[in-house]
Amino acid sequence: MSALSILSVTPLIAQTNRAGIGTLVMLVLFILGSMWIGLLANRATQGTSFLKGFFLGNRGLGAWALALTATVQSGGTFMGFPSLVYAHGWAVALWIAGYMVVPITGFGILGKRLAQLSRRTGAITVPDIFRARFASPTLGLFASLLILFYMTAMMVAQFKAGALVMKNAWPGSGSLALSEDEPAFKLSKERIDALEKEKRVQKVDGRDVESPVLAPPILGAVRSLEGQGFRSENELYSALATGLSANPETKSLPPKEVSRIRKVVKVAAKQLDLLYFVGLVIFTVTVVGYTLMGGFLAAVWTDLFQSIMMWVGVLLLLFLALWHVGGMEQATLQAIQNTDPVNGSYVFGPGYDSSGSGREFMPIGLACSVFFIWVFSGVGSPAGMVRIMASESTAVIRRSIYLLSFYNACIYIPLIIICICGRAMIKDLAVSDEIIPQVTLAVTNFPGGSIVAGLILAAPFGAVMATVSSYLVVISSGLVRDVYQRFVNPRASQNQLRTMSYAAMIFVGALAIALNIEPVAYLQAIVVFSGTGAAATFCVPALMLCYWRRATVAGMISAMLAGAGTLLCMYVVGTLRIYGDQKIGVATDFTPYYLFGLEPIVWGLLVSLIAGVGISLLTNPPPEELLCELFDGDKPTVAA
Repeated sequence: MSALSILSVTPLIAQTNRAGIGTLVMLVLFILGSMWIGLLANRATQGTSFLKGFFLGNRGLGAWALALTATVQSGGTFMGFPSLVYAHGWAVALWIAGYMVVPITGFGILGKRLAQLSRRTGAITVPDIFRARFASPTLGLFASLLILFYMTAMMVAQFKAGALVMKNAWPGSGSLALSEDEPAFKLSKERIDALEKEKRVQKVDGRDVESPVLAPPILGAVRSLEGQGFRSENELYSALATGLSANPETKSLPPKEVSRIRKVVKVAAKQLDLLYFVGLVIFTVTVVGYTLMGGFLAAVWTDLFQSIMMWVGVLLLLFLALWHVGGMEQATLQAIQNTDPVNGSYVFGPGYDSSGSGREFMPIGLACSVFFIWVFSGVGSPAGMVRIMASESTAVIRRSIYLLSFYNACIYIPLIIICICGRAMIKDLAVSDEIIPQVTLAVTNFPGGSIVAGLILAAPFGAVMATVSSYLVVISSGLVRDVYQRFVNPRASQNQLRTMSYAAMIFVGALAIALNIEPVAYLQAIVVFSGTGAAATFCVPALMLCYWRRATVAGMISAMLAGAGTLLCMYVVGTLRIYGDQKIGVATDFTPYYLFGLEPIVWGLLVSLIAGVGISLLTNPPPEELLCELFDGDKPTVAA
């Protein structure tokens, strides 16, 4: 079948494809398989030290486990990243190329030395290493608090992604994307009619008087909002204010009355998404449940299982998509025809501008920055550091570099090709996040195709679960090991530590549900902010910790604060639009300021390096006997 014949049915594909029963079946199998793996992990950690077994898997990760669980894949791998490829074209290949060299740089730069220090000090968590390396409880606590901040922000966003995947998998849900286009507030005709009939009781001269909850002039302003969707309260209030100011009878209402009207309209416009809330609860119970059972090892083994399933699903979809469009060349040519046949910008940088607003997705500054974003996000990720600390040996780290490089190539290059095929098949997709589900359902229209589609569409759920379970382990270990045991109850027994660890995970899961009742906006932007923020905060200190004997506590704290502060300031400047919209990167309200066109992580790393080195040179060096123990191995120590 040629690409042209496919395009003739594109409107039908975009409008009628919905997740079938196969997706729900595969999702249930994913959940049951993860629970079973959690039970196996629980048995494997019996009879060992609780902390070492639960939070570090007894330092027994082999090459395959380390490689395929060191990925930072999440829902964005199957929704956000493909959405960018579909929207902007081949330029996004350069965007992901930076990530594909993470295993070479991250493992190669920090792997051997970090694992060595972890064994010499007996460290179980990342703050343990900071504490032991500098004999400073203050530095350890400081690192713990920053790790908890970044991991919590990242994890809350991932819980939302997990809930959306569950919602999408439900047959007939009408949703196929981790999309934030679904408005949080929307005024339907039925809700406005209900407001018109609603009454309120007021005291007038000591008597109860019944009156409309909204007077007719106010109701007229509300009716002007009918059918419109609003992502936030502020958007809703702004539109309401515009409607009120357009009517002479309502333009000068007292502030108290305006506040009352806002509350009434907000309640009427609030969307209640039952499938989303059910999905949030199921996802939370699943991921917290199997992580509680097996701890770090459960997170690792389920991650390994889900990574294999993702790999199988992506390769299946690659074959089916290429067969469907008639090959890569035909797909690319048709994609150009569907976007910009005159300039062919879909195959060149800075990428196709689908909005026509002049926004550049990949200008030269960002093209250079992507090799900092992903590489150093991997190096500076606390979750990634823990995986390295749990490795069995240096040889395992070395082998995992090759395995993970190969695995990333087998995931991301096919996804790029699949999305180019998707642009050839579907000229204009209203919600670009839907591209992988839409292509999947379009090319699996054969006997048994529902199960194949289910395997592919369930992959984001596995990716999000793997990400969240890793973060749960890091966060709970920070709360229990680095805060509770170090500062609250240093003499805590194994049973007390076990109880506190379980309580911490349950608390984090409950907190994630509470924070996602009003779902966070800008999911992908928050993920990028958390990842780059952690990198700007911890990358330089981690390198100083591992390789620079002259580094001091003051230098380490300065490096952390300087990196985090620089990145945060640039996000504040960008989000407030102090210098206007730069029209760079993805369009969102939560965006950084790109100084000289470079991503903020570049400046965060630079300022962190200057501060860390400068302050270290200005302060007294650490004791030589401590350096000998950790760098020369004269007298190995074990952290308490």
